[in-house]
Amino acid sequence: MKTILFILLAATILLFAVRVLHAGEPAVSAQAIRVACVGDSITKGSAGSGYPAYLQTMLGANYFVGNFGVMGSAVTLNSDKPYVNQREFLMAKEFKPDIVVIMLGTNDARTNNYPNIEDFQDNYERLIAEFQALRTQPEVWLVEPPPIYNNTLNLKETNLEQGVLPNIEQTSIDLHLPIINVYAALANHSEYFMDGVHPSSEGAELIANEVYGAFVNSTDATP
Repeated sequence: MKTILFILLAATILLFAVRVLHAGEPAVSAQAIRVACVGDSITKGSAGSGYPAYLQTMLGANYFVGNFGVMGSAVTLNSDKPYVNQREFLMAKEFKPDIVVIMLGTNDARTNNYPNIEDFQDNYERLIAEFQALRTQPEVWLVEPPPIYNNTLNLKETNLEQGVLPNIEQTSIDLHLPIINVYAALANHSEYFMDGVHPSSEGAELIANEVYGAFVNSTDATP
């Protein structure tokens, strides 16, 4: 009798633990299209509630959006925090995505990272190739990150505009990958940024809307 009670108690505890673990996950169908949002702190957002959270709501239960943003991460391997060296990079691949949305480059515009800009496209293409090599053969979308406004983070708009964005655009052309221009959508809208770099909730929602709109207008990924 004691053994049975112990088993029932253990099962109850395990069930409770599972419910707690998954309490924050969205209600999605078993066949949901898995979307991995790869990026830096602009993607991650405050407490992990960046634009991917809004994108999940917009796409609905037929999609499962994962937030794999890493604060301070950059594309170039010689930067102070390459994205490919972060555990979220492995997690994004283990997520088995059907779609990958990459919004990186802002931290490559940092004054200490920008001297490596000549390596950006090569390192960017290697990052993309890692996802394309997955068994799920995900569709990869590139994103031009938002503008950089006045800030105290050593991030320079001129570096973004003259170095990072052209490299992202050229990669899109060379690899024949779709590109989402978040930069243009948030140009002249400094009011959507808390510190000149990180978007407010309104800014994050606007980014999500741009990504969602790109999906809607794509014949390959219509929600």
